[in-house]
Amino acid sequence: MTHHGVTSGQGHPRSGREPRAQRSRRDPSLGLLRTVAGLTLVLALSDSVALCAPIGAHLLPAQGYPAKFNGIMPQLQNGWWNLTCPACKVIFSVINYGLKKEPNVARLGSVVIKLCKVLNIAPPNVCQSAVRLFEDDMVEVWRHSVLNPSEACGLLLGSTCGHWDIFSSWNISLPAVPKPTPKPPNPPAPGAPVSRVLFLTDLHWDHDYMEGTNPNCVDPLCCRRGSGQPPSSQPGAGYWGEYSKCDLPLRTIESLLSGLGPAGPFEMVYWTGDIPAHDVWQQSRKDQLRALTTVTDLIKKFLGPIPVYPAVGNHESTPVNSFPPPFIKGNYSSSWLYEAMADAWEPWLPEEALHTLRTGGFYALSPRPGLRLISLNMNFCSRENFWLLINSTDPAGQLQWLVGELQAAEDRGDKVHIIGHIPPGHCLKSWSWNYYRIVARYENILAGQFFGHTHVDEFEVFYDEETLSRPVAVAFLAPSATTYINLNPGYRVYHVDGNYSGSTHVVLDHETYILNLTQANAPGAAPRWQRLYGARETYQLPDALPASWHNLVYRMRDDERLFQTFWFLYHKGHPPSEACGSPCRLATLCAQLSARANSPALCRHLVPNERVPAALPSWSRPPFC
Repeated sequence: MTHHGVTSGQGHPRSGREPRAQRSRRDPSLGLLRTVAGLTLVLALSDSVALCAPIGAHLLPAQGYPAKFNGIMPQLQNGWWNLTCPACKVIFSVINYGLKKEPNVARLGSVVIKLCKVLNIAPPNVCQSAVRLFEDDMVEVWRHSVLNPSEACGLLLGSTCGHWDIFSSWNISLPAVPKPTPKPPNPPAPGAPVSRVLFLTDLHWDHDYMEGTNPNCVDPLCCRRGSGQPPSSQPGAGYWGEYSKCDLPLRTIESLLSGLGPAGPFEMVYWTGDIPAHDVWQQSRKDQLRALTTVTDLIKKFLGPIPVYPAVGNHESTPVNSFPPPFIKGNYSSSWLYEAMADAWEPWLPEEALHTLRTGGFYALSPRPGLRLISLNMNFCSRENFWLLINSTDPAGQLQWLVGELQAAEDRGDKVHIIGHIPPGHCLKSWSWNYYRIVARYENILAGQFFGHTHVDEFEVFYDEETLSRPVAVAFLAPSATTYINLNPGYRVYHVDGNYSGSTHVVLDHETYILNLTQANAPGAAPRWQRLYGARETYQLPDALPASWHNLVYRMRDDERLFQTFWFLYHKGHPPSEACGSPCRLATLCAQLSARANSPALCRHLVPNERVPAALPSWSRPPFC
């Protein structure tokens, strides 16, 4: 595969690039590599239609989705998801043969659009817009990658249909410095200062949200202009948001930010991305930059001098999930986005952080004495980031850079917080396993890890690599601000050991706040953000250290009532109507133990004296929002 020197090119005008005229002279031998642009449509729509749903558990197969979501996915269930493996290989082989004769990108896109419509993958307007938006980038990616029909169908339908080995194994280098003896942090002294850290994630502002429109339209995103009116027997979208496949109007985000007073005061804010809505089939660079600047300005307006430390989400770019590594130059690069972020966030970040933000979308800084904050660009670990098909080995050198930051912090005696969007357990296997290894090495200084992306309220426990039994760290996955899908809007507040000499900077507790949409949308009502729960009080935790979260999983395994409390809070107080049965419960608990991707051994103790069900390792985590 080509690892370096991808040349710049012209782009799609709706994406803010130059016209395609100079880009249509292609090598006819591209063959299937061009046609796999169709795969991008599937990835994009699965990311935005069905598989973003906060389903019962990450490891459940499709048939395990709660009934509440079945009605949301008809176009996928009737389309590509019914495609058999032999048919898939025939289709891609035939298209491969035919398109070897056709170098024009627009004509290739037309073929894929027809395929999308014939297979009923999505509504015709979505097929048209999505393919035209994605086709240029996808062709450029597959020009520098290797893919055959079997691998394409393996990616699309699963490993039983084809071998998928584009993402090869690799390892980062750890310093030769011996690992210090593991030492759990000492609890803070009574009366020691406690800091409150506001955590915002997955705001997903929809500038086309419209009250009264159809919340159950045929498009991947509803409650908006173009969704049409609901049937006379069903209510339309609520004023503040809706329990459906809908994102938020700006007024709800303003309400959240203006109503933070009772949850504060805050020392700082962690904001882990996903600003734009889920209308991923029709977004332009102009749309994404408008979302970035509008929401950033709102946060500045309502939070004033409180420092805000952002991370890059997977929806910030267009096409969605498109984050080329820095060796991609020209119009295909992400410089248009990183430069805009650096400009918008300059009041919050020092120059050293802005430098690496402009280069790769990640940075490090010291928000207070003794604490180093590291913001990772988790799109470089994402399977949905199709640019990693060119080279998935430590994109941008980010993990090796992380090791350097952690070693320097250890040498100084600092503690570290890590923030990011996609949780490590949802990453590509090699990236995830390398990150897991880094966490285990630097367990003594890692005081907190904070992620979003899944839209639901959960966590991931890390274990020592030798035995996979001793909890060494925990990553907190906070719930989304958006309602997508069928959720209350929400946000998180972390209680952290405060700013004083000798602070451990560890998380002491956390609280979740929600807006109950049923109440807020009632006639004559006003929005009232309320505390849903506090973690230690609700789960009777002695502390918020890794061992307590490990123990909570096994307590929930044995206590049905405790698990149902978790299930209710997991969905921000609006769970599916269908109960979470035994397979769902097992998969949900397994997910809390799985900070490392594709590692079923982490769940081996969930079923006493038995092997983890043979099907469990084959249940793949669907891509999230």
